[in-house]
Amino acid sequence: MQTECNADLLGFARVEGRAVVAGFDGGRITSDAGALLLGATDRAVRLVDRFAECFADSRAPELIEHTVSTLVGQRVFALALGYEDLVDHDELRHDPTMAVLAGKLSARRKDCAPLAGKSTLNRLELGGPEPTRYHRIAWDGTKIEALFVDLFLDAHQHPPQQIILDLDATDDPLHGHQEGRFFHGYYDGYCYLPLYIFCGRHLLAAKLRRADIDGSAGAVEETARIVAQIRVRWPEVRIVLRADSGFAREALMSWCEANGVDYLFGLAKNERLVAEISIELAAAEEDSKATGQPARRFKEFSWSTRDSWSCQRRVIAKAEWTGGAANPRFVVTSLSPEEAAPQLLYEETYCARGDMENRIKECQLDLFADRTSAATMRANQLRLWFASMAYVLLCALRRIALQHTQFAKATCGTIRLKLLKIGALVRTSVRRIKFAMASSCPYQREIAVAHAQLISAAAR
Repeated sequence: MQTECNADLLGFARVEGRAVVAGFDGGRITSDAGALLLGATDRAVRLVDRFAECFADSRAPELIEHTVSTLVGQRVFALALGYEDLVDHDELRHDPTMAVLAGKLSARRKDCAPLAGKSTLNRLELGGPEPTRYHRIAWDGTKIEALFVDLFLDAHQHPPQQIILDLDATDDPLHGHQEGRFFHGYYDGYCYLPLYIFCGRHLLAAKLRRADIDGSAGAVEETARIVAQIRVRWPEVRIVLRADSGFAREALMSWCEANGVDYLFGLAKNERLVAEISIELAAAEEDSKATGQPARRFKEFSWSTRDSWSCQRRVIAKAEWTGGAANPRFVVTSLSPEEAAPQLLYEETYCARGDMENRIKECQLDLFADRTSAATMRANQLRLWFASMAYVLLCALRRIALQHTQFAKATCGTIRLKLLKIGALVRTSVRRIKFAMASSCPYQREIAVAHAQLISAAAR
């Protein structure tokens, strides 16, 4: 006998004679219960409240339903959970997990959801440094930029002896007619060219720039700002800048030399440089032919350009023969020979900068830092900062709560998939809100460890 048809149920293949059906009638269920860890992380580092303090609200207080802190938190938490678009918030505004994260379970008006929808958040994103008639919330870019550095400094209990700041530029592809778009020949498309500065996994700067500039444009100003802020808190720390050959510019190197900052930059090869290591290349070729394996030699020498450099500087050369061809590489540095031998400096210190590219991939692929589809660069810069704050929040979760688990070095995307995207039935009573998560969750131990670490961190 056939069962009565229910148009609201979705039928699937039978299993052991039983019908398999599904429907959206489970009540208050969330798919993001693990995001409670994000809320605990935020309480430990106070990211959302401090970020919200960078905004000025000129709306009439009696008409405000959603505070700036609520709006900012919504956007940061949603990006961390994988919701990249503002339209997602028309559904998320009713989600119990988002309500708990925002600390707002109900609206003041009966006809309003607890959280904001896409239109309200859109007005926030389209604001600027000064309030306007239709955008009453303004933001202070100087404060936002300083907050990234403050969060980095607060992540350390004690000042380190030395830090390495990695600088890099990357493409942010554009598919519309955004302000400031430019066709970049190297990336073969219209794009922005944001500047990133990291220290290890810590993000210190994400500066949106036009693409019709040199890759190092603005690096002196950003570095000077960050170094000055760091030295206020850590006056004795040694700072080393590390970047590829696109940053080996006279202006940046001279600034470093004048301000007690060391540097290690890649150096683009040319005929004069290659001629300087012709003997080493010949020796590497002989070694490679004799062993059938790649061979390399290292050499250091003082070198200067004919016009652009103001003085001679220490250059390290890698004379490598591989795949039947020469593969010479060069770096320029202010570090002395007593501090680092050529091979160690190149292989152990310089090559480690490649890990920064993984951090940029996390920002763009996992946190949607390249979703700069607003019409103005001002709005797109704020979008980039929102995505960057979501990255910082996930990094804080990884650093504080996951260091003794299998996710200590996991990417933001893996953390989201394994620990945040957890289904739960939400039961609300007078005394508590309970998230009944799946008993079969494979990462219960990791979540319990993370919770204990975050509670301890928040209490300190």
